[in-house]
Amino acid sequence: MMRRRAFLALSLAAAAGAAVTGRAFSNDLDAARQRLAGRSRLVRTRFGQMEVAEAGDGPPVLMVHGTGGGFDQALAMAGPLLPLGWRLIAPSRIGYLRSDYPKGATPATEADGFAELLDALAIDRVPIIGGSAGAQPAIEFAIRHPDRCSALVALVPAAFAPGRPPVRPPTPLARAIIDHGLQSDFLFWAGMSVAQDAMIGALLATDPALVRAAAPAEQARARAILRDILPVSDRARGFGHDARFAGDPLPQALERITVPTLAISMEDDRFETAAAARHIAASVQRAELIIYPTGGHIWIGRQDALFAAVDDFLRRTAAAGPGDARG
Repeated sequence: MMRRRAFLALSLAAAAGAAVTGRAFSNDLDAARQRLAGRSRLVRTRFGQMEVAEAGDGPPVLMVHGTGGGFDQALAMAGPLLPLGWRLIAPSRIGYLRSDYPKGATPATEADGFAELLDALAIDRVPIIGGSAGAQPAIEFAIRHPDRCSALVALVPAAFAPGRPPVRPPTPLARAIIDHGLQSDFLFWAGMSVAQDAMIGALLATDPALVRAAAPAEQARARAILRDILPVSDRARGFGHDARFAGDPLPQALERITVPTLAISMEDDRFETAAAARHIAASVQRAELIIYPTGGHIWIGRQDALFAAVDDFLRRTAAAGPGDARG
């Protein structure tokens, strides 16, 4: 009788725990979808529909997000530019959220889509910022559409670099997160709940110890970047696209870039983007380079200095005349 009662108590506790977990997951997923609702609109291009959101006033800047993103990541990533007087144009890249994924899409496809987006928004020329995997299509935009691009910022660029050492292999737990967690909202949510450090290391390519030692606002920013990948199921096609192109980047015709260019990275970025930033700066005429010694892929502890440098660069290139961004 005692054993039966103990078993019943354990069964009830397990069921209650599962119910609590289920409610917590459902609430968090609903909150993620509500966070996206009503903030964007769709623009038709020859590559299908492209989702876009806008924020701020002033000269426009085209902000291109990285892996796991969407318009929301782009707005959050470049948010420090808003109080500095810039207007952010934030598309969801192909395969992310409500943007279509055309067959055979490449970073060049994305760049051509950006040009059509500018047509739809009646914008002549803009500076473009490409973050992480978004750097490749941003670079292609500068190459393919120099008449529409006034300046290029390659931010922690997941792009080609000759002789770059291979990215360190993920731990078994991190590999499980990448292989399975990026296909399932529940598994991704569970990973955030029980293995946040592993996810920061694997997906955000940043030393978890660096995040733990950072100021509270920076710790919150890191958690928000991870949390805002939900709903991951609405970003799965984009993840697949980035796995193909950003996982093993191909060379790009950097020598064809004629617009003012700034490349920024961190020495300790686990995605090894410092090598790509140096390659961009060495290959583009009169390009500028900023390498911070620490910060990881999400530039922990560098937020203020980094965007002050971006703001200064954008203002200097706009003041040059031909690079002025007009809306």
